[in-house]
Amino acid sequence: MSSIAAEIQRREKLALDAIKNSFGTEDGEFGATMFATHHIEELEPAYWLKHLGTETPEPKQVLDALQLKEHWGEDENEMEVFDFTLPDEVTDYVISVRFDDAGSVEEVSMES
Repeated sequence: MSSIAAEIQRREKLALDAIKNSFGTEDGEFGATMFATHHIEELEPAYWLKHLGTETPEPKQVLDALQLKEHWGEDENEMEVFDFTLPDEVTDYVISVRFDDAGSVEEVSMES
């Protein structure tokens, strides 16, 4: 595995951990918490049954279903922002995780 691929994998894990850790906190109110609760209300029970095995998931289960949509930065060698969304292109919303220059999570937000 190349060093860039390893760094992408490392940051993807850090980003998912940051999303899950922000749920239910003041910092996550308009990010992970809003994303999970909004989609539980808006998506059909059949969608949740297909992807999570239940028609009425808990918010943490929704966050566990997140998939990396894309990662991008100022140039092709940087991985500053990681966008996650739900499977099957069911939403235009993403949870976006931004990294600072040191490679630490700087911000988690919900965006469209």
